[in-house]
Amino acid sequence: MRSREEVDATLHVAKLDPAELLPAAQCLSFSAQAADAGECRLLQLEPELCAELEAGRSLVIRGDRDEHAVLCSKDKTYDMKIADTSNTLLFIPGCETPEQLGIIKTASNILYTQIAGFSNNYWELRRCRPKLKKLKKLLMENPYEGPDSENERSSTKSKYTTEELLDQVQASEEEIMDQLKVLKACQIEGCWRILDFDYEMKLLNHVTQLIYTESWPFSKVPLSICLQELGPLEPKEMIEHILVSYGKRYIDEGETYFEMNEEKICRATAQMLLQNAVKFSLAEFQEVWQQSVPEGMTTRQDQLKGLALVDKSSRPETISLLNVEDLPEDNQERFNSLFAIREKWTEADIAPYIQDLCSEKQTIGTLLTKYARSSVQNGLKVYNSRRPVS
Repeated sequence: MRSREEVDATLHVAKLDPAELLPAAQCLSFSAQAADAGECRLLQLEPELCAELEAGRSLVIRGDRDEHAVLCSKDKTYDMKIADTSNTLLFIPGCETPEQLGIIKTASNILYTQIAGFSNNYWELRRCRPKLKKLKKLLMENPYEGPDSENERSSTKSKYTTEELLDQVQASEEEIMDQLKVLKACQIEGCWRILDFDYEMKLLNHVTQLIYTESWPFSKVPLSICLQELGPLEPKEMIEHILVSYGKRYIDEGETYFEMNEEKICRATAQMLLQNAVKFSLAEFQEVWQQSVPEGMTTRQDQLKGLALVDKSSRPETISLLNVEDLPEDNQERFNSLFAIREKWTEADIAPYIQDLCSEKQTIGTLLTKYARSSVQNGLKVYNSRRPVS
């Protein structure tokens, strides 16, 4: 089986349209003319992908020259590899499968026809995780610092539309759009932008201060009054965006309200406190953290999963920022980074940092078995790297 490195580098973004594909036996595979004259490449599709084509939707091959090609439907991403076959596959115009032959036709009939192409291999597709790290990397090239920022007025840095992100990120459209929500990205003048974290916290502080001043419950924050009161300070679009990012919209008696999310607000506050400190005394941090969140909200250590790491072996115990979003996307590279940070991990500590690596058929236990070695230390099961970490 050949690796994805052998996929033609010219496959930057290609579309497979139903009209351009020829159905083969049992509708489990389709053929498309390859660059080599007379040779065809077979693309083996799962039934759900066949259904996509039969419904008139397209499949898209994505990948820059230095990336492995992937195939994307509207909502899923598939790894592409070339698999060799033991027999040569021949492509014959008008060929009928046994199921398509009528019972009245006898087996003795011999038909002479021209072979249109052949193939000794085919593209094998396997469902894989979308490659979304590049999405944040692209958007962080030019974070939005507000309309009055000097950098915004003079910036010539890249800005990306939806089509440009679809062109560069190896993931399906739905997976990309879902990740944009996770990143709290918004569209400004037709381009997707991530807010600069300091500016984001400034907007959030405006909203929480107004909630405190008006004595509103966090479960019922009126959109119209927020826009009216905070509009002179910041663009109304940004005020609404921060409400969407940290709350849940609902309608009550014709008015739009937001129920603010305590965990998201506490988590963002913790990130603000930790981002400028190498290590923080855990006890001191918990005290400062509780004092920093809006009155009426309660901080809990479980709100920091995948954001901060507690070192219980130090005296006093310390906490430091370790955001899962900043870790490598590749499985082995992820484990290498984690074991470079800490030699031994408990399952409870490492789980938030590898949970996103789990596929449909993988669990955290499966990943640990493959990439780590377990041992018992002071009566506690811990995991360390299977290979030397530089």
